Amino acid sequence: MEQLYERCCALDVHKATVSACVRVPDRNGARRELKARFSTMTSELLALRDWLVGLGVRQVAMEATGVYWKPVWYVLEDEFELILCNAAHVKNVPGRKTDASDAQWLCQLLEHGLLRGSFVPPKPIRELRDLSRYRKTLIKERQREANRLHKVLEDAGIKLGCVAADILGVSGRAMIDALVAGHADPEALAELARGRLRAKLPALRLALEGRFSRHHARLVSHILHHIDYLDETIASLSDEVGELIAPFEPQLELLETITGVGRRAAECMLAELGPDMTRFPTHRHCARWARISPGNNESGGKHRHGTTGVGNPWLREILIECARAASRSRDTYLKAQYLRLRSRRGDSKAIVAVAHSILISAYYVLARNEPYSDLGFDHYQRLEHHDHQVRRLTRQLEALGHRVTLEPLAA
Repeated sequence: MEQLYERCCALDVHKATVSACVRVPDRNGARRELKARFSTMTSELLALRDWLVGLGVRQVAMEATGVYWKPVWYVLEDEFELILCNAAHVKNVPGRKTDASDAQWLCQLLEHGLLRGSFVPPKPIRELRDLSRYRKTLIKERQREANRLHKVLEDAGIKLGCVAADILGVSGRAMIDALVAGHADPEALAELARGRLRAKLPALRLALEGRFSRHHARLVSHILHHIDYLDETIASLSDEVGELIAPFEPQLELLETITGVGRRAAECMLAELGPDMTRFPTHRHCARWARISPGNNESGGKHRHGTTGVGNPWLREILIECARAASRSRDTYLKAQYLRLRSRRGDSKAIVAVAHSILISAYYVLARNEPYSDLGFDHYQRLEHHDHQVRRLTRQLEALGHRVTLEPLAA
């Protein structure tokens, strides 16, 4: 097998230790292996870097799970060509499982160019990704706190959620604050309603009549303080994300032209994908990396059910949210795609297919630096042959119990 790299190293990274294996030529022209183990403390990682520089190594591959690879990557990224490998893709021969043998096997694969590196974005995108992911985590935590608030109000017999669409809106928050302050008169509480909610005053008076006790007030007070803290932190994170993403404002505006993609979704997509699409050879590679493409399971000429697999959960989640929004749009291609697939494959698969289309659109929007162009709600009708469309519509009417007789109209 052809040898691509003369001096290379492989690292098996764990929480506290790093096992290293280096393959270099010896005096006789044969291959020589050097093995060592280092701690993951910064001083030891600097010693690892100096050791590799002294051996003339240029290519370094590492295998790790979780976040343990990050400190090692940050110390070595300025000196070497790094490859981060998925542990599931480079399994060792059964029966030889040690950290040293893992590093040895990884080094042999690297030497012959048999490793496929994971996508590690540049430092500005990594920082943007950390902030956007933390903001998403806090948004989920805020929703959990809102659900806890619903639970406490239900326990107290306060049915505000049955009348108001958002109990944490201006009107709902004013009523809850009044309850916490000790005001229990349903008439007075209902008068705190604002805007369109005032049209529901009779229902509000009934909903606000419960047994809200001092115990409930203590619980709700803690929940509201936590929600206020989360709102403040989320707003602060959004400002920081806005500062980091300012150089990519043109790409953000292009992503926002896609149906179903708003400002925050565009920020998350850019943080996960990055602005440079040359990292992915084609849109299929991008979709496969995100695991938002159809599964491929074929053997013996038979195609079996294949799942999309486990990929980037942050990108997948935001794409699914955008697909839900696009499915509720009007007179758009994505809405037509959703309706067309939902009737045959069900809601879940239709949503994943729309998410796949949004990702492909994002790929080409960023790669070509052009805004999204919607194909139109009647795209499939324009593609469909006239006779095929007639047969399809006839079958649908017959399935509904009608006898169909077709008579062409005069020209």
